Amino acid sequence: MTARRGVDEVRDGVELTNLDGEAFDGAGVTKRALVDHLDAFAGRILPGLAGRALSVVRARPGQAPFVQKNLPRGAPDWIPTIPVWAQTSQRTVHYPLCTDRRTLLWFGNQRAIEFHPTLVPFEVPTADELVVDLDPPPDGAFVQVVAAARLVRAALTDLGLDAAVKTSGAKGLHLVVPLASALGIDDAFAATRAVCARAAALGPDVATTAFIKDDRGGRVFLDPTRAGGATLVAAYSPRARPGLPVSFPVAWDDLGAVTPADFTVTTAARLLGDTDPWRELRPAPGTVPPEVVTEGRNIPVPRVQAMHEGKRRKRARERGAGQA
Repeated sequence: MTARRGVDEVRDGVELTNLDGEAFDGAGVTKRALVDHLDAFAGRILPGLAGRALSVVRARPGQAPFVQKNLPRGAPDWIPTIPVWAQTSQRTVHYPLCTDRRTLLWFGNQRAIEFHPTLVPFEVPTADELVVDLDPPPDGAFVQVVAAARLVRAALTDLGLDAAVKTSGAKGLHLVVPLASALGIDDAFAATRAVCARAAALGPDVATTAFIKDDRGGRVFLDPTRAGGATLVAAYSPRARPGLPVSFPVAWDDLGAVTPADFTVTTAARLLGDTDPWRELRPAPGTVPPEVVTEGRNIPVPRVQAMHEGKRRKRARERGAGQA
């Protein structure tokens, strides 16, 4: 293949352009570093994207990063898509499937920085793992998130389960619990709610399941809504933040000795070599006790509960204003 003028390199048939410019304004890292990272980790990133509808966070020079769900016009015809009806926007979204190295490189050349696959494959709508997303308060230290993660692990241990852990690439952590028997999506949501509630009860001054931010009181939020068609940033995916930090697997014993900023597109390959800790650190799959699913079904769905609570508070404010 003959490269066109303005093309810096060609890899796997993909023309790469403007590699020496910033990945995005303020990134402090070149587009080349982004592409090199995706290329070096293709064999470790792609298994987590297989068969899953993909959303990406892209950037353009002079613009803030943005979420892209539809495969853009002009994309190569060899990139397959999954049509999904979006109830909220009342339209069909054509999500791309990222199945091979050249697709990953093509996205990198498009300045796709973050890769967010759905938690379940499109053709197999059952959950073979539970996910707990730990979100620190705005000014919270990483040590708070580690303490909350240990509460979740203690709750899992009581149930005969265990989790692998990775940094979110931002300030939080992701815990992934492999399951020996897949759960239906509603049961996976219920089990996740129960696990989060149990963990928060172990350390109510450290962690909370309060969906409304004003109710969290400086505690780490244990997000129980990651199941089904929800997404989670892929292991080894960069994040669209200065320095391009990476969502990175960490051994439980090492959590207290690291910070999310330790892992970036310029350090990850050197730290790991040819190893794949996200695969190697996964615990043996476990089985969710049926009573935990039942317990979770009796816990209100957070978004629905927050919506009703928000309406109640709004009415209370309006009544108070009317009486003033």
